[in-house]
Amino acid sequence: MSQFSSSSSMQPLNVGNVVTAGVRLYRSHFKRYLRLALQAYLWVLVPIYGWAKFAAIAGLISRLAFGELVNQPESISTARNYIKSRTWSFFFVGLRVGIFVFLAYIGFAIAGTIIGTIAVLFLGFLLRLILGELGSTIAVGLVVVALLGSLLFGLIWLYSRWFISEVPLAVEESINGAQSISRSWNLTQTFIWRIQGIVLITFIVTFPILAVSSYIPQIFLLRLEQGSTAYTIVYLISWVLSFAGGILIMPFWQVIKAVVYYDLRTRGEGLGLKLRDRDV
Repeated sequence: MSQFSSSSSMQPLNVGNVVTAGVRLYRSHFKRYLRLALQAYLWVLVPIYGWAKFAAIAGLISRLAFGELVNQPESISTARNYIKSRTWSFFFVGLRVGIFVFLAYIGFAIAGTIIGTIAVLFLGFLLRLILGELGSTIAVGLVVVALLGSLLFGLIWLYSRWFISEVPLAVEESINGAQSISRSWNLTQTFIWRIQGIVLITFIVTFPILAVSSYIPQIFLLRLEQGSTAYTIVYLISWVLSFAGGILIMPFWQVIKAVVYYDLRTRGEGLGLKLRDRDV
C-alpha cells in the first residue's frame, strides 16, 4: 500500500511540496532505491550497453515513485519487466537530449559571436564618444555579461523543457523515446521557472552529499602535486566517494522527476481527477 493517500496525492503541489514529497518517497523507500542505484552505477562500468542499463534503471526508479504517488505501487520485478523492453529507448532519449543541447549551445555560440561583435562595435563607438578609450572596455564588458546571461538563460530554459524527458517513457504505454521527449517539452512549456525553483531546492538538499563526495576531494587534489603518492591516494578516495555520492543522489533526482511529472500532469491534464474517477 502506498504511503501517499489519495486525498494527499491528488492535488497540485507547490514548489516546496514537490521537494517534500520527493524526500518522503526517498526516505520511505531508501533501501529499495539504493539497491537499484547501486546496480545502475555498476552497469556504468560497462561501455554502451551498461550506460543503457543505467538509463533504464533510472527510469525504473521514476516509475516506482510515480506508482506510489498515484496509489498504484508496483513491485520491482513487475516494473522491471515493463522497463526491460525499453532499455535502448532510455539510452537514446538521453543521447538525443544531449545532442539537442550540444547543437543549441553551438547555435547560441555562433549567434552570440555575430550579435556580440555587432553590439561591441556599435556600443563601443557610442561609449567612446562619451568616455574615450574607457568606453571600449566598458562596451566589451557589458556585451560579454549580456551574452553569458543569455546563454545561461537559454540552457536553463532547455534543461527545464527536457527535465523529465525519460519519465513519460517509464510510465506511459504505447510511447517511444522521441514521443517521450515531446511529452516533456509539452508538459513543461508554462512551468520553466517553477521547475528551476524545484531544481534549486533539490540541489540545496543534496549539496552536503555533493560537498563531501565531490567538491571537498577536488579541493584537496588541487593542493597536491599530481603524480605524487598522496595525490594518488586522495584521487582513489575521491573516486570512491564520488561513486557513493552518485548512488545516494541519483535516485533522489529520479524521484523528484516523478513528482514533477505527476504534478505537471495533474495541472495540465487533470490526472488526479481521472484517477479518482477510476477509483469510484
